[in-house]
Amino acid sequence: MYKKAFLIAIVICCTIPFYAQDDDNRVEFGFAYGLGNEFKNRNYTYTNQYFKLQLYYKINDTKSFKYEFVLQPELNLATHQLLNLYFVKPDETDYIAKREQYTKLKNLKEYVLNIGFLLRKPMFKSASIYVLGSVGPMITDTETERLSKGFAFADVLAIGFTFKVNRVKLDLRPNIRHISNAGLQKTNSGYNTKNIDFGFLFTLQKKR
Repeated sequence: MYKKAFLIAIVICCTIPFYAQDDDNRVEFGFAYGLGNEFKNRNYTYTNQYFKLQLYYKINDTKSFKYEFVLQPELNLATHQLLNLYFVKPDETDYIAKREQYTKLKNLKEYVLNIGFLLRKPMFKSASIYVLGSVGPMITDTETERLSKGFAFADVLAIGFTFKVNRVKLDLRPNIRHISNAGLQKTNSGYNTKNIDFGFLFTLQKKR
C-alpha cells in the first residue's frame, strides 16, 4: 500500500508543473541524487544513497530574499549494521537472538515525502545560496535495533548553492538528516546522517 502511495506522490509531483505555469519563473521542477553516511559513533553503521523528484514553488520574492515551498518524493536505499551488540540490553525479550539478528548487515528501503520551506539569497545574476528545512512522512521496510518497521519521519536541514545556466539550475546541497518515528512505535533511537545532494532544476515559463 505504501508503495502505491509513494507512486501517487510522484505522479502528482510530475503533473503539477503542467498546470501551474500561470506565472513566470514561479515553478521549478527537477531531480536530485544524494549519498551519505552516519556521524561517527561506536554503535552502528548507516550508509545511504537516494533519488528525489523536486518541485519548487516560489511563494514570495523580495529585493533581498526569495521564499519557496518544496515538495520532494524520495526513494532512499541504505545499508545498516549494529556494531555494539550491547546496545540490545538483556531485559529485552530474546535479546541473544536479537543481537545475532541485528548485527548482520541489512539493506533498507525508505519511501519519503519531504515537505519543506526554502529561504534563498541571490548572490549574482546566475548564482544563489539558500537554507532549506523539511519534514516528511516516511515508510521503512525493515526493522532494526534503532527503528521499528513502518511509519517514521525524515527531518532535513540543508545549506545549498545554485548556479543557473540558461533555464537550468545546477544544485549542490550539503545536509544533515534525522530519522525517527516521534515515539509512535516501540523502537525509536533513529539515525543521524551527513549527506550531500547533486541536482538540477528546470524553470517553467508561462504559456504564451
